[in-house]
Amino acid sequence: MKKHILVLIFTFSSLWLSGCTSTIDIDTSSTTAYGPKVFESPSFTAITVAYAPEMQGILNRIEQDPNASIHTTTNIKGITYRLGTYHDQPILVFATGMSIANAALSMQMALDYFPVKQVVFMGIAGAVNPKWRPGDVIVPARWYYHDESVYTNEDPSAPGEYILPEYYEAFVKKQDARRVNDPHLPHYKPFQFIHPDEVLIVKEGMDEPVDTAYFTATQRLLDAAQTAMSTMPTQRVLDDRDATLFVGGNGVTGSVFLDNREYRKWTRDVFSAEVTEMESAAIGQVCTINEVDWVIIRAISDLAGGQEGLNVESKYDTEVSRIGANVLFSVLDELSKSQ
Repeated sequence: MKKHILVLIFTFSSLWLSGCTSTIDIDTSSTTAYGPKVFESPSFTAITVAYAPEMQGILNRIEQDPNASIHTTTNIKGITYRLGTYHDQPILVFATGMSIANAALSMQMALDYFPVKQVVFMGIAGAVNPKWRPGDVIVPARWYYHDESVYTNEDPSAPGEYILPEYYEAFVKKQDARRVNDPHLPHYKPFQFIHPDEVLIVKEGMDEPVDTAYFTATQRLLDAAQTAMSTMPTQRVLDDRDATLFVGGNGVTGSVFLDNREYRKWTRDVFSAEVTEMESAAIGQVCTINEVDWVIIRAISDLAGGQEGLNVESKYDTEVSRIGANVLFSVLDELSKSQ
């Protein structure tokens, strides 16, 4: 059950223990300032990926461009951050690491340690919508957690039914009324014993945590992606076909490598998802809470769980990362026109 726990901390000038008195002296003369760092230097565009094949596509493009360079490399707590410029604009390049926890941790670190004004993330993803093929590039407008959920027991007196916690029953009953005001809310239904839920978030200006179904990418960056894609040359996939480039719709994120076709079909039904992967909603959550603009570019590597036999994601990851990088830098070119 979700619980809001209020922790009360009492400070006593004297602590009595076994009849002995101990006095705690507090230094009130300290000028140490705690909290977010205030930066004086120009702000970066953070160019981010999840792992090595995606990073190589980014670094190759920077190396080949005479108007782009990396001038400083630093490692903080195991994460390599590369500082440079792209067409006279400061850039910060790093890999978040794969999966939700790594993405959230490394993104918050970047926002804490560097002046970041916007985040442009690029990576591969599995298609949920079967119309997408390897090499297609999707820039979703909204990102949902597909595995923020409640696992329940089957009701022994009603096979096929599940015993729901009281708070979740109340949550489900609210959804029709909520959807009247927000058509992007999921159409909640269970996948066997798994019942989808929403993440609780709190940010400045909120009195308490609130259920949040999804995170919306920054419209300015979505518009830049749309304009960039419309003016790009045709992107060929292994000299086999032309890639489709699309902005809009929904993506889903989870802490699992989704390779089950029935679960993939369920995410399509519930979240109207176009793609699935393991980082984007976490990045969107961190950027939303920190009020930093963000957008996610995803290149399709496979149809999640759609294959017969072994997943073919590794066959395409380098090639589709190259196409994703081309889209990313076209977006940066578009953004540089207004900066």
